[in-house]
Amino acid sequence: MRIALLTTDNRQDCGDYGAPAPWFGAAPEALLQGLAVLPDLEVHVLSCTQQLVAAPPKLAPNVFFHSLLVPKLGWARTGFQGCIRAVRRELKVIQPDIVHGQGTERDCALSAVFSGFPNVLTVHGNVRRVAQVTRARAFSYWWVAARLETLALRRACGVFCNSEYTEQLVRPYGRRTWRVPNALRTRFFTAAREPAQTGCLLLNVGFIGPRKRQLELLDRLQELHQQGVKLECRFIGSAQPHTRYVRAFLEKLKPLEQAGVARYVGLKPLNELIALFDSSAALIHMPMEEAFGLVVAEALARGLKVFASRVGGIPDITAGVRDAELFQADDWRGLNAAIGRWACAGCPRRGQARDLMRGRYHPEVIARRHVEIYKEVLRHA
Repeated sequence: MRIALLTTDNRQDCGDYGAPAPWFGAAPEALLQGLAVLPDLEVHVLSCTQQLVAAPPKLAPNVFFHSLLVPKLGWARTGFQGCIRAVRRELKVIQPDIVHGQGTERDCALSAVFSGFPNVLTVHGNVRRVAQVTRARAFSYWWVAARLETLALRRACGVFCNSEYTEQLVRPYGRRTWRVPNALRTRFFTAAREPAQTGCLLLNVGFIGPRKRQLELLDRLQELHQQGVKLECRFIGSAQPHTRYVRAFLEKLKPLEQAGVARYVGLKPLNELIALFDSSAALIHMPMEEAFGLVVAEALARGLKVFASRVGGIPDITAGVRDAELFQADDWRGLNAAIGRWACAGCPRRGQARDLMRGRYHPEVIARRHVEIYKEVLRHA
């Protein structure tokens, strides 16, 4: 089977055009790791960029890479018309059996549904819902993206939904839906290295912004500190200092850093991120909206305790997991009480969810399910 996978080369998103190789979002990268070990597959990864980048011909023995140069005019302001046309031209040469658009946030979904080949989409983030909860202004990027997402969902042969929550949002628009969770990258299933957990160290992982609610978490940490609870929280993720939210976060963080209660450590490469997981006791993740909640599965795979909001796909991930405590999105009092009890008990982490996460989210498990669905789509094409 010949598969065309359309995904974002993060060198484009981050303006890192000098990097020697492409790098992708966590979920597409994990899926590629699974597809790379399955027999009888030929996978072609297509990514559009606005500047020339290095384009290694192969990412794995059966995974080919195609970087497509698209001028700035062909992106969001024209409904990604340049990306759609560039992808169609390349696909005419590749002649895939099926085209899979990864994500509805940018060009990938539209390029898939207008490719001229049998196609499916994966919804990684529910753009229409994000636009609603953030009250996106008319004609802003997220306002426009929400409408393009609806167009793509209506034209797709079928849609992969990473959670029950996503499936409920997508079902009115998609012709067929399949609930298939995101995979975790293989590194999350390797044995933990020493040193193991040291003290009551919590992590918060994700971009700094209103949806992830780090400002509110700083207030909770301040309250716990005033109550005499001994712990530290490290914030990991990208932060755009020109935004009002990030500036407020960094300002509020200063006294907590001085008190040893909280620290922002920026983005971390995968090996350092996993080392931080292994040296920490728990993850605290309280978004207002979440399609899946990949970081929750990553934390559980590394044996951490999890405190999280009961939103999006997080209840799916934590089903049957004793090491996770979920709270209503605004139940800050309940969250603080639970963290306080846990800290007084010595911040235990039992690590009982590791095997469960492997069985649910290992790349090969998820890749095999993808191939089953591809064959189903082709039978009905």
